[in-house]
Amino acid sequence: MATFLYKIGRLTFRRRRLVALVWVALLALAGFGAASASTATSSSFSIPGTEAQKAFDLLEERFPGGSADGATARVVFKAPDGQKVTDAGNKAEVGKIVAELKSGSDQIASVADPFKANAVSENGSTAYISVSYEVSSMELTDGTREALEDAGEAARSSGMTVEIGGDALQVMPHTGATEVIGIAVAAVVLVITFGSLIAAGLPLLTALVGVGIGVSLITALANVLDLGSTTSTLAMMIGLAVGIDYALFIVSRYRAELAEGREREEAAGRAVGTAGSAVVFAGLTVVIALVGLAVVNIPMLTKMGAAAAGTVAIAVLIALTLVPALLGFAGKRVMGRKARKAAEAENKPDAKPNLGTRWARFVLRKPVWVLLAGVIGLGVIAVPAASLEMGLPDDGSQPKSTTQRQAYDLLSDGFGPGFNGPLLVVVDTKGSADGRTAVDQVSQEIEGIGHVAAVTPATFNKAGDAATITVIPEDRPSSVQTEDVVHAIRDAGADIRSETGAVVLVTGATAMNIDFSEKMNDALLPYLALVVGLAFLLLMVVFRSLLVPLKAALGFLLSVVAALGAVVAVFQWGWLGSLFGVEQTGPIMSMMPIFMVGVVFGLAMDYEVFLVTRMREAYVHGETPGQAVVTGFRHGARVVSAAAVIMIAVFAGFIGSSESMIKMIGFSLAIAVFFDAFVVRMAIVPAVLALLGERAWWLPRRLDRVLPNVDVEGEGLRANLADGSPAGGERELSRV
Repeated sequence: MATFLYKIGRLTFRRRRLVALVWVALLALAGFGAASASTATSSSFSIPGTEAQKAFDLLEERFPGGSADGATARVVFKAPDGQKVTDAGNKAEVGKIVAELKSGSDQIASVADPFKANAVSENGSTAYISVSYEVSSMELTDGTREALEDAGEAARSSGMTVEIGGDALQVMPHTGATEVIGIAVAAVVLVITFGSLIAAGLPLLTALVGVGIGVSLITALANVLDLGSTTSTLAMMIGLAVGIDYALFIVSRYRAELAEGREREEAAGRAVGTAGSAVVFAGLTVVIALVGLAVVNIPMLTKMGAAAAGTVAIAVLIALTLVPALLGFAGKRVMGRKARKAAEAENKPDAKPNLGTRWARFVLRKPVWVLLAGVIGLGVIAVPAASLEMGLPDDGSQPKSTTQRQAYDLLSDGFGPGFNGPLLVVVDTKGSADGRTAVDQVSQEIEGIGHVAAVTPATFNKAGDAATITVIPEDRPSSVQTEDVVHAIRDAGADIRSETGAVVLVTGATAMNIDFSEKMNDALLPYLALVVGLAFLLLMVVFRSLLVPLKAALGFLLSVVAALGAVVAVFQWGWLGSLFGVEQTGPIMSMMPIFMVGVVFGLAMDYEVFLVTRMREAYVHGETPGQAVVTGFRHGARVVSAAAVIMIAVFAGFIGSSESMIKMIGFSLAIAVFFDAFVVRMAIVPAVLALLGERAWWLPRRLDRVLPNVDVEGEGLRANLADGSPAGGERELSRV
């Protein structure tokens, strides 16, 4: 592989104008596609195989035109102190708003008058209007939203409190200025690392080109592939981080080759042949981890992973082609004057050891202590992960300043917390001899279940072969008691089916969240096994070792559990919450742990490949295991540290997002990269390698013969270049 990539590096360096033109054309085409594509709607959320999804599908089949997947809203009213919403003046104001809402938009499916729908609290202080729409929240027009937001203005002027909840007010998330700050931090780190504005700007430029193409393609295909609004944000987050990192490693190796006195074209070829090999395999691990999200069998998560994986693949291609092409344009300016002097000094035999060298020597002297400090430190941080509670965000997790959160609190105070998460029980009576009797039995069974506040009368469809019952739990939607209610109804439904033939299914947003969380939990171990297993095989091919890939996988697991502990402490317990803009604590989003595992595993392997490849390279060239560790750190520690800081800055920039999911994922990825890069890869890895010695690079002979030799360390490339024979290069290329 090294020989093949070497040729690509030299070719793109020579044909730099054509290569640059091709990438600019691709960016322009993708941008044109995004600009001409229709506005994306919200991605349909489905959980195949779950009871909540089966009930939802049954609703669409038996209650056509019911807008089961349409947006909903609740306009909540609270009368001034000493008054009731049933007072004549207040009642008239509410009646006017009902009429305004009905006539305010042609997207309205139904508006329920609270005085006819029994939506007034027992003490008369609170009431709510239920509004249903024919389309999803992302398909609502601006006029429809404005009509909803303006609905309570007249009532507010009369003294009533009016707040609006539901998903109808859901808008596209925005990340805020902190995203730009993340990129600015990356730029500063690159300038400090390279000592040259040209060298620093090159990784940023190429990363932005890659992200521009990736995000534009996602935008252009959003409607066709039913991609959600968060897909492009996550692709941008990951694409920026890996794009900068991959270009950083190529540029760094190119400068090192120049410092050794090689011509520019030769330096570009060698940089792509060696560092480029590490980029390919690091990119492959990220792609495997992201595409592996498909095993969860949730379409939304699969699409998010595939879109992000596509952006990573573009970043790899850009690092291998556009980066060496731009190096050709940059000339010798890629090496600043100070950088050239520093490189010359570093290459002298009596050069003063750099920080990476000094740290590696310290770890080699005290490997046991460093290993214990790293493992125990991460273990302590991981303790809160034992208290992990998972769920999906609702209006109760919104900031207290929002109208959605205030409507949630008004409903809780006036009707009880369960009114914010009603359960919808769907009864299929097609297989029952007496459907109405079966439905009555279902209602009676539910009323006898604990923690149920109310059960509404059943509503049958026109054919009379299905009915819906609304169940109001006593507790908030994310509580354990509400989850127990869902399971109790399902258990009772199994008995009713055996007795009457009627099928009882529970759905609604709360039941969907419960099923989603359970599906995430069930998929976590199979996903880990798949991703870690495939990456183990890949790393075994790269490093030709059994223990190095095993150490990499175990170190990753340690950093992920520690990161999960930090997430629980901040977002669930509220520790340092104000520092990260967390206004409301609550359960950790169900998809966050498995998504974090997928992304962080791929990124963690980046540092493993980049750092340990240099060690493997030194070991193959005859150095002792200890010397190889020092050599790897001398050449790679500074660049890996810079890459990690850049990635942390980019991810941390998304903590400023208005979307709680993006905020949480940004924090979790930033802290996980910090733990993995600076504790696991910089401390635990060299300590373990020091303790293992020669055994670290051991591989059974049978495996050695079976595994393909991809020559990541460039040994075959050096032999071919030393021979000066093109034929040797062709043989190596055919071998790869």
